[in-house]
Amino acid sequence: MQKKYLKLNCLMTALVTPLLGLSFVNTSIAAQISDASQLYISSLAASCANCHGTNGNGVVGASIPLINTLTSKQMLTQLQEYKNGTREGTIMPQLSKGYTDEQLAAIAAQLGQKQ
Repeated sequence: MQKKYLKLNCLMTALVTPLLGLSFVNTSIAAQISDASQLYISSLAASCANCHGTNGNGVVGASIPLINTLTSKQMLTQLQEYKNGTREGTIMPQLSKGYTDEQLAAIAAQLGQKQ
């Protein structure tokens, strides 16, 4: 009886161990994908810092508008208006055309004030 139990225990261990490992791998991969996605979004938003300062806080003495006061929705609306030509600007219409609508939404979500 004890020998039979030992065989069953070994069989269960052999079956469950890979599943536990697979679960760990899936969790690890999901975390890596999440980290990569956040890094991508942060890098998109970082391109705005060249003119608008880190996190949209502005550059002292510059004539560039502050964007850290905008909500995500307001920022997205303005970016879309620049892109489709209904809002005028010096450089923003050209820059905004270089991004997809999804990328503009990601930038606005990253930089816009959270309410």
